[in-house]
Amino acid sequence: MRAIAINGSPRKNWNTATLLENALAGAAAQGAETKLVYLYDLHYQGCTSCFACKLRTGKSYGRCALNDDLAPILRQIEEADILLLGSPIYFGAVTGEMRSFLERLLFQYMLYDKNYSLLRKKAIPVGIIYTMNTTQAGAEARNYPITLGAMEAAIKRILSDEDVATLYVTDTYQFDDYEKYEVTAFSGAHKAKRRAEVFPEDCRKAYALGAELIARFV
Repeated sequence: MRAIAINGSPRKNWNTATLLENALAGAAAQGAETKLVYLYDLHYQGCTSCFACKLRTGKSYGRCALNDDLAPILRQIEEADILLLGSPIYFGAVTGEMRSFLERLLFQYMLYDKNYSLLRKKAIPVGIIYTMNTTQAGAEARNYPITLGAMEAAIKRILSDEDVATLYVTDTYQFDDYEKYEVTAFSGAHKAKRRAEVFPEDCRKAYALGAELIARFV
């Protein structure tokens, strides 16, 4: 069994990365081989609308034709048993790197025939971990479940065939010292307290998410 996690955050040692590491630990506890990919380490771009993946006689039919750092990652995902995605929320959406990655991952499998048929090899369970500075109430007020749910619906149809498992990690700790930055909208003491008391539970939830997804294959 194989579990691959994709980190769409520019930070390698902060909230999103830590949560994905816990999710992979949960999968590993069920016997999975694991891999964590940092998108910000890769040189790639989003879909260029070349349509080579839909050219009937083309050598890239059903496969993204762009040959860059993302190409081997897309092939590794085809061989994985679960896919874990993690991204902070910027301006109400996942990071640009995560969005570009998802364009490349999903569009290659989708045909424009009357049934919008799919060219993937198999369905794969997907879990997404969102990290955000806003509270849970703030996320709901900003309609995040709806706006983020649009991409989740695309992932379900094209890649997974089942609902995407999601984990919202809210009111996150952004700085190691709030006094250094102009962030008086937030209380550094509150953020530190939440980091110490709530974030460990979020990590346990991430661990359980990874374990639950891979356990479907045990």
